[in-house]
Amino acid sequence: MVYSLAATTLTVAAPLGCDGSTAEGAEKGADGRRQASDVLVTGTDSEMLVLEITPANKVVVRLPRAEVGQGVTTAVAMMIAEELDARLADVEIPLAEARREGNQFTGGSSSVSSLYGPARQLAATARAKLVTAASRRWHVPARTLRTRGTRVFAPDGRMATFGSLTRSAAQITRPTVPTAPKPASRHRVIGRPTTRIDARDLITGKARYTGDLTVAGAKPTVVARPPTIGGKVVSVDSAAARAMPGVHAVVRFDGGVAVVAETFHHAFQARDALRVKWAPGPLANLSDAGIRARLRAAVPKLGDPPRGSAQTEAEFEFAFVSHAPMEVLTAVADVRARRAEIWFSSQTPQSAREDIASAIGLPASQVRIHVIRGGGSFGRRLNHDAALEAAVISKKAGRPVKLMWSRADDIRHGRMRPASHHRIRASHAGGRVVAFAHATASVSESFGERGLSTQGASRAPAAAPLPSDSGLYNFGRLSGDSGSVDLAIPLGAWRSVDSGTVRTAEEIVVDEIARSLGRDPVAFRRTTLRSKAVKAVLDKVASAGKWGRSMPRGHGQGVAVHEEYDSCVACLVEIDAADPRNPRVTKVVMAADVGTAVNPRGLEAQLMGTAVDGISTVLRAGLHIDKGAVRESSFADFHYARTRHAPLHFEAHIMPSRRAPGGAGELGVPAASGAVANAYARATGTKPRRFPLDF
Repeated sequence: MVYSLAATTLTVAAPLGCDGSTAEGAEKGADGRRQASDVLVTGTDSEMLVLEITPANKVVVRLPRAEVGQGVTTAVAMMIAEELDARLADVEIPLAEARREGNQFTGGSSSVSSLYGPARQLAATARAKLVTAASRRWHVPARTLRTRGTRVFAPDGRMATFGSLTRSAAQITRPTVPTAPKPASRHRVIGRPTTRIDARDLITGKARYTGDLTVAGAKPTVVARPPTIGGKVVSVDSAAARAMPGVHAVVRFDGGVAVVAETFHHAFQARDALRVKWAPGPLANLSDAGIRARLRAAVPKLGDPPRGSAQTEAEFEFAFVSHAPMEVLTAVADVRARRAEIWFSSQTPQSAREDIASAIGLPASQVRIHVIRGGGSFGRRLNHDAALEAAVISKKAGRPVKLMWSRADDIRHGRMRPASHHRIRASHAGGRVVAFAHATASVSESFGERGLSTQGASRAPAAAPLPSDSGLYNFGRLSGDSGSVDLAIPLGAWRSVDSGTVRTAEEIVVDEIARSLGRDPVAFRRTTLRSKAVKAVLDKVASAGKWGRSMPRGHGQGVAVHEEYDSCVACLVEIDAADPRNPRVTKVVMAADVGTAVNPRGLEAQLMGTAVDGISTVLRAGLHIDKGAVRESSFADFHYARTRHAPLHFEAHIMPSRRAPGGAGELGVPAASGAVANAYARATGTKPRRFPLDF
């Protein structure tokens, strides 16, 4: 359902994640009367995806999702431009503030699929109103009019911009032309590779992130944090720090000791001058070996295999992994006695508002959250640790603050993908798999009431889910169970969440099953995969990547597939492991079926990113725990793939489809990870079991 809204410009709205029948009227002023300046009458902005066409001929849609580099603003702009017949350059997609109701969750690879219907319907309705307004102005049948380039054209050559029609179109309740979105056969924008609408701003530095904001009175702020995870302040001598030039305040709170200063340089200097006595965190006597031992012991036992079957068995260990977005966590907070404003990048702004309101003792209605674009996330901005801290520090300091977590802060005290242990057994008889069992154990979070960083949305699950992904193959009887180890470690949903380890482990085992049966890995997959779509993407990468071609000694190919989010993907990798301790992925070929690919160029970029994630987490990037502390502190020792580790050749193939879009942002990680591991195994003749390999 699309609502027509009272305004001096054409404004229409579609509900997201709410029942349209519950929509409220416009906001009321202090006198109880509806405000004439309000856009909404039949529904509230808090519940809607709202489209407005301005007199300046701009199409503005306030997006209730976060832009964290994944290109969702471009995809939505393309949907709107398609149905309106507008120029893409005329479509603006600012990010909406936190709303009271509706769906503002950015995650689960759901943004494009959840917005595809509402956004197109919104624009189609607006176009119908504009055409009807033009037909009335010119006294010609609406069916004779055409739209293109953000304008309406009459058969006799007359033209009107959408902006010039917006006031009259706003009064139309029953358009005289259809309001249904176009069929896929008429798409001219959707499905066409398109450069991001914010590309120029990104490369010229015009794009604004939280750290670029100038909020009146907000001073740079950093925090002294404990040397161990979960450590607490016992005492602090701040005399030297307070006496330093440029220092405005020193604030002690549950997460550490904050310094508010004139510049970040002053703040870091004063932070280092603090004399803090710390109580060790609850893991002070625990390191990697102990964590791995606990995880191994927590994996449930596998049941008895079928009689008369042979077994292919394997156990896998996956390390903790930091999200490590390029833009470090930053938040601006201005907390007053009766109101608060917070600026930061958030994938869960509604949850953030509730948590922040609770932390500072204000009703949620008095907390305003401005959602700012983020420089990367990979799940990190589902949580709002930095914003919570900024709000508490602002309240204690009695002034606005601009809090920045350093890279070391986030790697050592921020969220991370949980470590996990996997035990898999495939039973085969008569040349086929007759049973497949996969049991797991992962670290679960048990902070208790340690501090602010325990709060926030999207906490990691208590245990890894059952490996239902095994159903991708016709492997007979499927079974599995999961266990967990409670540790006071800050966990968060990392790109692809559980599939990034579950599917990776299973794809390695699929290769080993094929080897034990004397089968080629691609041919074996083709005969056992259940889905035609998955077979098609596998065939595509095998053909495009020249699977089975002769390789030099120490080089190898690997392949893996994955199906999730109503989408599927295959990945073929070539690796140079002549030096097994310094392997280099030289080629990646991926193929994906995501239904309608709104922006194939954006999808290709997403797949490229997942390939780099797979290379990183399989070959070199993990976090070590030494006596309750994270050893790594920067990209100097958290070895994420750099340009010199990226494949020399990358290609992505997007399978044609007219069905509704599925998810794509996280889709490629499991396939890329599995393919990298399998390529390394074939190149070296080994069976990799711990990831990253250099852990």
